[in-house]
Amino acid sequence: MDKPEHISIRYLKGIGPKREKVFAKAGINTISDLMYYFPRRYEDRTHLVPISQLRPGETQTIKAKVLALGQHNSWRRRRFNITEVAVGDDTGRVSCVWFNQPYLKEYFKPGTEVILYGKVELYGAKLQMSNPEFEIINDATDSQLSVGRLVPVYSLPEGFSQRTLRRLIKNTLDKYLPKLKECLPYDIRRRNNLLNLVKSLLNIHFPENTELQKEAYTRLSFEEFFLFQLPLVLRKLKRKDKRGIAHKVDGELVSGFISGLPFKLTWAQEKALEEIKLDMVSPQPMQRILQGDVGSGKTVVATAAGLMAIQGGYQAAFMVPTEILAWQHFNKIKEQVKGISVSLLTGSSEKKEKDKIYKQIGSGDIDLVIGTHALLEGKVKFKNLGLVIIDEQHKFGVGQRALLPAKGLNPDVLIMTATPIPRTLAITIYGDLDDSVIHELPPGRLPIKTILFEQADRRQAYKLAKDELKLGKQVYIIYPVIDESYVMDIAGAKKMYVDLKAGEFKDFKLGLIHGRLKQEEQDKVMDEFKSGKIDLLVSTTVLEVGIDVPNATCMIIESAERFGLSQLHQLRGRVGRGKDESTCVLISNAQTEEAKHRLSAMAKYSDGFRIAEEDLRIRGPGEFFGKEQHGLSELKIANPLSQMQLLKRAREEALKLLGADLRLESRQNLLLKEKLLQKFPEYEKLMLVG
Repeated sequence: MDKPEHISIRYLKGIGPKREKVFAKAGINTISDLMYYFPRRYEDRTHLVPISQLRPGETQTIKAKVLALGQHNSWRRRRFNITEVAVGDDTGRVSCVWFNQPYLKEYFKPGTEVILYGKVELYGAKLQMSNPEFEIINDATDSQLSVGRLVPVYSLPEGFSQRTLRRLIKNTLDKYLPKLKECLPYDIRRRNNLLNLVKSLLNIHFPENTELQKEAYTRLSFEEFFLFQLPLVLRKLKRKDKRGIAHKVDGELVSGFISGLPFKLTWAQEKALEEIKLDMVSPQPMQRILQGDVGSGKTVVATAAGLMAIQGGYQAAFMVPTEILAWQHFNKIKEQVKGISVSLLTGSSEKKEKDKIYKQIGSGDIDLVIGTHALLEGKVKFKNLGLVIIDEQHKFGVGQRALLPAKGLNPDVLIMTATPIPRTLAITIYGDLDDSVIHELPPGRLPIKTILFEQADRRQAYKLAKDELKLGKQVYIIYPVIDESYVMDIAGAKKMYVDLKAGEFKDFKLGLIHGRLKQEEQDKVMDEFKSGKIDLLVSTTVLEVGIDVPNATCMIIESAERFGLSQLHQLRGRVGRGKDESTCVLISNAQTEEAKHRLSAMAKYSDGFRIAEEDLRIRGPGEFFGKEQHGLSELKIANPLSQMQLLKRAREEALKLLGADLRLESRQNLLLKEKLLQKFPEYEKLMLVG
């Protein structure tokens, strides 16, 4: 018998090649995918509101009959069509209007029964619903699925109505649910009081009542968390069986580096370093993430870890996402560390230089190599790789992160991020890693003052910048795009550089940097800014990662609503690197509530972890990390923010199950193994073999 996860969606009645492609765009390729295509919300139609009881300002659902329909064009705007439908029930009538949808006249025939859901408004003296969602009730099946119950509302694939999709899902469940196999072992369901799979899918799509809908939601969320945690836990358990390197962590190289620093390590840095030492002295390979806010001193801790590996005769590799950041790390480490061989390898390194570095890495003449994706090239072969450091890990895909450690024999791995991961998500995305957090800024660092200005107040922002420039300080002005966009009505860095240089800041030396400049040009501009030859730097988000200019005390971010919250925080972290008070000005004409919330959070919070939690709450986990972060896009129903306890329970069950059956070979776990490999096929070779 074919299983629903193996049957193409095209075999469903009414789904031809065209609709199959539409479903594929929504991520629905199989019968199982359709069953797991969950509602985004529900409408409670157990108690529909009589029209006489509608109240302005409330969002309501009514059932009514179409009484009359009319269409006309707006007298204010040509080609602006208005469809007005009068509907009524036994208690009264109400008007519903839709804009620029002339085809609606085909649906609303007088006498037709219809369900309407939308916000009720007072228009003159009468009540009106503007652009309400609607469903036509044609027969008993429509009524059964759409009236007198909790009704699912889906994100619609192109060309589908709620009615047609709801019918399709109901027919699919009726036919194929009996063929679905339960993947969660019985004892796990019993311990956690979880519904079985069939009952859960029925009640997530067509709930019998609110309680069963909640139970179905809990069961399916647990399943997602559990399947997501299994590979992470498995990877962590298997690491214990691997033989890694027991490093010599104490020595003159490390102690000399730390004592030679022009500052004392913070308590948080020392704690993180001790945690890393314990990992590196152990014979098991280290897999640790080092989190820390912008400017918290992660690089110093990572450098000390690199020296621990080097003083024992091993090599260290330090991979970063951009060439600017690679150069900065290279120059800083060269300046701070004596007695080791340090090299830089980037995509723009000349072939002759690259070949020389390849040879030196292979012979072991290079102790520490700092580079970009260029380190992943096949020609890079280490003699004795002992430690891999990956900075700004979210800029690399999961597959890329695994390539560099594969160039050694189970080297230790230290992953760094200046995009703090909220505690609520660290267990989700990095469940296989140990976690160190630097939650403290170096002494002497002052909080960055953040001010919100509207576009009309730009002159005030420029005055603040000029005041800093006159004191001998330096300024950034950031734009979201290189070239101006008339469509989006936003200024671009190139044109504004010309305008500001000739106008508002003509008395100062300006520079321009953006991603289309060649690497040498970018480096030249940054060197001139760092050395003080440039007073004001006009830039795009190329500055987001890592540039360190202590004399820069003011940043103006134009069209700030165009940036994400974590991106704004990263940019803001480019000022406040010295001991002087710094200011970040956000200029915006934010229109949406989300954009306003984002900007007010920036002004209110300076702590990166608090910012990250706000960002996560606003955007959700998938958008927060991006699609390349494996697994988050798989969370179709589970929410780590609101279901943290459920996530912890799922992780505990994963640890318990794999502790007893690492390969998932026992009879009760075979269906679970099948489901896991169906969801994450790449784990078969990596985790379930050997």
